[in-house]
Amino acid sequence: MSQSAGPRFTQFAKNAGLLFLADAVAWCIGILAALVLRFDFDFSRLHWGWAFAVVGVTIVLQLLAGWAFWLYRGRYELGGFDEVRVLVFDTIAVMVVAWIFAFLVGYGNGIPRSTLVIAAPISFTLMAAVRYLARLRAERLRKPGGGAERALLYGAGYLGNQTVKRLLTDSASELLPVGFLDDDPAKRNLEVRGVRVLGGFDDLTDAVRSTGATVLLVSIGDADAAVMRRIDQAADRLGLSVMVLPPLDQILQNASSIAEVRELSIEDLIGRHPVRLETESIAKYLQDRVVLVTGAGGSIGSELCRQLSRFAPKELILLDRDETALQATQLSISGHGLLDTRDVVLNDIRDAEALRVIFEERRPDVVFHTAALKHLPMLEQYPDEAWKTNVLGTLNVLRAARGVGVRTFVNISTDKAANPTSVLGHSKRVAEKLTAWMAEETGERYLSVRFGNVIGSRGSMLPTFRALIEAGGPLTITHPDVTRFFMTIPEACQLVIQAGGIGRPGEVLILDMGEPVSILDVAKRMIAQSGKPIEIVYTGLRHGEKLHEELVGKGEGDERPFHPKISHAHVDTITPEVLDHQGWIARMDLTVDAEGRVQ
Repeated sequence: MSQSAGPRFTQFAKNAGLLFLADAVAWCIGILAALVLRFDFDFSRLHWGWAFAVVGVTIVLQLLAGWAFWLYRGRYELGGFDEVRVLVFDTIAVMVVAWIFAFLVGYGNGIPRSTLVIAAPISFTLMAAVRYLARLRAERLRKPGGGAERALLYGAGYLGNQTVKRLLTDSASELLPVGFLDDDPAKRNLEVRGVRVLGGFDDLTDAVRSTGATVLLVSIGDADAAVMRRIDQAADRLGLSVMVLPPLDQILQNASSIAEVRELSIEDLIGRHPVRLETESIAKYLQDRVVLVTGAGGSIGSELCRQLSRFAPKELILLDRDETALQATQLSISGHGLLDTRDVVLNDIRDAEALRVIFEERRPDVVFHTAALKHLPMLEQYPDEAWKTNVLGTLNVLRAARGVGVRTFVNISTDKAANPTSVLGHSKRVAEKLTAWMAEETGERYLSVRFGNVIGSRGSMLPTFRALIEAGGPLTITHPDVTRFFMTIPEACQLVIQAGGIGRPGEVLILDMGEPVSILDVAKRMIAQSGKPIEIVYTGLRHGEKLHEELVGKGEGDERPFHPKISHAHVDTITPEVLDHQGWIARMDLTVDAEGRVQ
């Protein structure tokens, strides 16, 4: 036994001994009280010898039952619901066996048969009361110290309740909850561990004045970006710091804990759009199926693979042309990056023959096509590369999928495909039409998913802004009025997975992403958070770039038959026979030199 383990065991034994002693006293009091009550307080009728014999037997039984039910072995939280539930079983078991002893030996010697029946609830009440008082004492000792900041919690639901309990019993906590705010009138009288609901969000000013709070902790598990911006603006006016909790689904999946309170980030203000997954429809098409993901090493592809692995596919195949990116994805899913297993496939979607061989060997049932070139200004310079990857590459994957009878095919698109004005938008628009064409050809669920900017993906706006701020600026923005739709990588992948479960052949599914966000506002917020005097420079809109993005194109429709936040749009089809490389180049207002290179 280690030096530290010895004192811990001694303390545990001491606590268990004290707990048993309290339970023994409770049974003693319970049995004697039962006898007194049974004899109408006539002490002369008590047979003290037999009474203490029953008490002694009951105490021994309590020791045995308490050990058997783990009451004295540290399994349950002291005074918690689990311990109280087990204490009920323990009390019943002790009562039954002790009653048999009293009936066989004590009955006729001054011990009525009803004694143990009366004693059991009295003893249980005393044992439970001792545990509750011990828990209160322990929690008082663990209460945050005087240096903790006073915090108001916005949201008095399950997450808020659990957060208050956790903060009040953590001596190392830097937050001391002093009140709730909740807009639900039914919770206006709620009180948790002495922390009361002080009103709705509109009462924030009065609540801050009455409690002296300096922190506002958002305990709403599915608060979206619009709510977060409203909270941030109100808190900023009052000089409050804003803290947030992880999303509730992460807490329930043990991916995060309530203790992981953090400061409000720019991601919370522009991309928190929770999607409630219809898990039944998802499990139906993924469980025990062979699933293949192209572009598995990318930002979207890697997170998609991590989420897909939770739905127990028969096999998950990661396909990419970047071996290093594949290794990172494998490491995040399997816990190793050996790259010597069948789940990783090195392949380029531009190579139609190699792709066909892989599909015939592995025969996937479901395909998620995320591989693409995505940087708008780069593709404006090199539109031929967009043609090769986003158009012909997609066609290669579609044909390979058709060749092995893939039943579900989800193509990842972009909001730039709606009324496109750029090479990127046109190439992804053609990919959507090719996917719709293949749906007609096969009759299977070949569909596309369209969403806006993905926060945190490689080369996206926020990482770029952070790098510019870290370098001391200036921070460059194309136009002061430019706006964009945003969502986080996990949310984007949720939409993709859900699409495979509810999408119909040939459709384009589009997430309701709320209101577009001003890029200038984001830049100003990030500069303020950095505390640096960063200059903002406007560079002008780039060729093919829109001032305001659109999610739904003209004439596509906006049906929402299955999910309130997912629109089902319809696009025209295009056949491979009418694809024209030279026509594509002409539409882009570009020229080609004598050797066929795009100028």
